[in-house]
Amino acid sequence: MSDVANLHKTLIDQGVTTCIASYVDMHGVSKSKMVPVSHFEQMMAGSEMFTGAALDGVPQEINDEEVACMPDPASLAILPWKPEVAYFACDLWCQGNPFDACSRNILNRQITKAEEMGFVMNLGMEAEFFVFAEREGMPTPVSALPHLDKPAYDTTRLLHNLDWLGELVEAMNTLGWDVYSFDHEDGIGQFEIDFAYADVKTMADRFVLLRMMANAIANRHGAYACFMPKPFGDRTGSGAHFNMSLADARTGENLFKADKDPRDCGLSELGYQFLAGILKHLPAIMATVAPTVNSYKRLVKQGSMSGFTWAPIFACYGNNNRTNAMRIPKGGGRVELRAADSACNPYLGAALCLAAGLEGIADDLDPGEPNTDNMYLISDTERAERGIEMLPRTLDEAVRAFKDDPLAAAVFGESMFDSWTAFKDQEWLSYLNHVSDWEMKRYLRFF
Repeated sequence: MSDVANLHKTLIDQGVTTCIASYVDMHGVSKSKMVPVSHFEQMMAGSEMFTGAALDGVPQEINDEEVACMPDPASLAILPWKPEVAYFACDLWCQGNPFDACSRNILNRQITKAEEMGFVMNLGMEAEFFVFAEREGMPTPVSALPHLDKPAYDTTRLLHNLDWLGELVEAMNTLGWDVYSFDHEDGIGQFEIDFAYADVKTMADRFVLLRMMANAIANRHGAYACFMPKPFGDRTGSGAHFNMSLADARTGENLFKADKDPRDCGLSELGYQFLAGILKHLPAIMATVAPTVNSYKRLVKQGSMSGFTWAPIFACYGNNNRTNAMRIPKGGGRVELRAADSACNPYLGAALCLAAGLEGIADDLDPGEPNTDNMYLISDTERAERGIEMLPRTLDEAVRAFKDDPLAAAVFGESMFDSWTAFKDQEWLSYLNHVSDWEMKRYLRFF
């Protein structure tokens, strides 16, 4: 009996009746067809076809050959809230070959390059999001408790949300994701869940599923999960920090770990080279890890009632210091990109980070000395002397940097590069043309 036939039998034995062949659009949102388990083997052979022109960022014309989902058996997840459904992450193929513009294939290409250099990239993503109930047409924190000026880590509010939150954590652990911490964050109704790192493709698959699962479980409690980076102007936003390291492809040894580090951050020379590559390309990377107009309202120095936002605004790195865009957490052995937010397409963001890091290794780049100061308080003159520039301040600036960086085009491929930048240009133009409430209040009777 083949592996596919064995898996088919296992699913039937576990009570699965329906399978999902899932891929993502350019936003990292799951798209799929559902297949009765009786047609599982056909699905695994690529039977499910899609018209790419119907979706954002699947660059096809309506007369083009359809794309086909090729499920990855290693990605199987029996949905904890619907255990009769088996979910598979898929690569898209077209005309018998991997589809160039598929987000997962874009990441696959960089994974292959890493493997050719002897590396496996591991990734952890810190999931931050709000949970709201819809009351009188407004997003309202699902907890009815009064707001606090500084609600971060508040135990009472954490306990008040434990019904839905506990169900979500249990679901994640049922899938083997190993949740090791969760807390209430700085915005009322905002939470963070931390779970074990994995290889980069597995983590990207899991983050896509997590957003869908958080919504499904919140819906059971009359609420919904919000992964908008900055829903409130006076509260901190939701990040999805990328915690990255490289392992030896043969032994699994963490190659970023160093017992002796002259810069005293616990990072190996290889880790510094990887970090330097990301810093070099960080303006372009920003367009993929902070991909919305709203993302850049999170990346400001102040604006929260509790003081500094803790969000990065400068292209610099340091030790455990959270005021740098790139941080080496205490204990070393990994690098953290703090600019990534909860709206990112994890495949695209991780692919560009990996490509930049590999370039840093190949070119033996050096990031310089770590910044240990509170970077929010350093003067513009001193930052200029250190050669530290600001990160893009708008989606438009980030997309311009993306367009100007040859690495971005090389990683995305021509068709996805053109489709993605055209969509983001239009998104920015649409935002500029929108007449906001702020404008109405300020100018309607100004003269």
